[in-house]
Amino acid sequence: MRIGFIGLGNVGAKLAGSLLRNGFDLTVLDTEPEQMQPLLDKGAKQASSGKQLAESNDVAITCLPSPVVSAQVIEQENGVLEGLSEGKIWLEMSSTDADEIRRLGELVSAKGAIPMDCPVSGGCHRAATGNIAIFAGGERRAFDKVLPLLTVVGRNVLHTGEIGTASIMKVATNYLAGVQLISTGEAFMVAKKAGIDLAVAYDAIRISSGNSFVHETEGQLILNGSYNINFTMDHEVKDLTLFDDLGKKYDVPLELSPLCVEIMRDGLKRFGPRAWSSSVVKRLEDDCGADLRAPGFPEELTDTEPEVQGAEVVVNNRNDYLSKKQ
Repeated sequence: MRIGFIGLGNVGAKLAGSLLRNGFDLTVLDTEPEQMQPLLDKGAKQASSGKQLAESNDVAITCLPSPVVSAQVIEQENGVLEGLSEGKIWLEMSSTDADEIRRLGELVSAKGAIPMDCPVSGGCHRAATGNIAIFAGGERRAFDKVLPLLTVVGRNVLHTGEIGTASIMKVATNYLAGVQLISTGEAFMVAKKAGIDLAVAYDAIRISSGNSFVHETEGQLILNGSYNINFTMDHEVKDLTLFDDLGKKYDVPLELSPLCVEIMRDGLKRFGPRAWSSSVVKRLEDDCGADLRAPGFPEELTDTEPEVQGAEVVVNNRNDYLSKKQ
């Protein structure tokens, strides 16, 4: 299977690296030549355009910073859409808007190709080792066809249903992570002000009902002071806004979400779009005149779990589960 990959940023380069490391025929394209060079040095080919990349490969993958950029890459002159044809597959691995992925999906389907949204979740450190989670929305026959490549890029692969459903779940999980990031910072600051050693506070939360993936990852980088989660503030604001817009679309009276968007936008205003998203906790440090530091925490995260072959996550049927329990 020949794979074309467009978008080699913090996440995309690592996902593409997993494909190349595991023997896939890989062609890459990015607006920044230096982003492509490490993969080219390891045997990847370079495409001249999105059209050429789609024409010469079985699967075209995009992993881009926003829905606007994704639409441009697909629809522009010499873009991906012009190179798609019968039987080819387009995988959108960006965090994007479900309505937009469906709109682009209709254009892709009109060419006889098959669209899927396949966003990832779990952090750059797990993207680097092929241990990240993947949500996949689209036709089941397309999912079965691309599962061999998805289980190389990720450890847990979940087919969420029709196209667009994966993007909705990605936005929902990003929202939860944003809430947990803000609440983790607040918990640390209250503990510090109360005179508790922050290393003790970290472990107390880690072994308790208050634990979360964000606490175990971003919490460490906050206590180190690097904040280096490899995910920037502008992307965080984009993701939280996508979730807030979904709530409005479906008339859900969200209460936490608008506040989280406001907090993140203030972090964006204070620290700039390219600050790490976890820097939002620095707002609290600045306002309290106290830092949240403890010795022994890493400057960057590394995935210590071995790279293993991924697998599809099979959703249990609730009725079958209940019948077995009775």
